[in-house]
Amino acid sequence: MATIQEVAEAFSQHRFSVVYPFLHPDVTWTLVGAAKLEGHQQVVQACENALAELSRTTQQFLRFKTIANADAVAVHAVTRYVDARWNSSIVSSCDLYDFTQGHLTAITSYTAEVAPDSIS
Repeated sequence: MATIQEVAEAFSQHRFSVVYPFLHPDVTWTLVGAAKLEGHQQVVQACENALAELSRTTQQFLRFKTIANADAVAVHAVTRYVDARWNSSIVSSCDLYDFTQGHLTAITSYTAEVAPDSIS
């Protein structure tokens, strides 16, 4: 069985299929400044939509840091995305995960595109 840290890291790395079995039926995913998704089906659909978009890009994690305790995990990632036309963007994200009895109950995601020279 995966630890909550492994589940959270899989989500932040867009390996959503690993996470699906751990989603609570009433999970919420708050994309700060954009949307709030409620329930297993909405979260899975958003993940599948994201995977469809990501299938046209390559990803390179420039930074990936995790902090975990007994029922919560925080993941900070900086990722370079490159599309088929070689256009690239760098996104800094922080995902906060809440767990109850091993089930992922809430995700809060903060994301911002950043300039390449701001990465140290």
